[in-house]
Amino acid sequence: MSPFRFIAFALTSAALSTAHAAEPRRDSYVENARDIAVQQPGPHEGKGTTTAYPFFEQAEGFDIVFRQRALHPGATIGEHRNDKDEIYYVLSGRGELMLDGKRRDVGPGDAILTRDGSTHALAQRGEEDLVIVVVYRKRARADAVKDP
Repeated sequence: MSPFRFIAFALTSAALSTAHAAEPRRDSYVENARDIAVQQPGPHEGKGTTTAYPFFEQAEGFDIVFRQRALHPGATIGEHRNDKDEIYYVLSGRGELMLDGKRRDVGPGDAILTRDGSTHALAQRGEEDLVIVVVYRKRARADAVKDP
């Protein structure tokens, strides 16, 4: 499956699973990565420098996180335990994944499902940035509950 078909599938599946919870948005829009790029340290106390592309972060009522992240040479996403299901999809580059205590190499075309309660970390390897797409559903916020 091509990266674009996978991403479309992931978003469609997530949207369908939440379609009954809220009315569809009517104010659709387009964002370009160059306009939202943010330099950040490796997430979850990871090492090095990354560039995050937090697509649709400002979309009100949108409960899906869709983020691209480039892990620059030497960067890592620190080991952490998930509090939700999450998908990483590798677009380019090479990395080493630690998933529930097991290590393996990952590269373009690899899709990684980390379940709620799973422990994982990711390290960039080689000369090229490791570029991933991350997709997960946001947890409901207590302050988002409206008064009757």
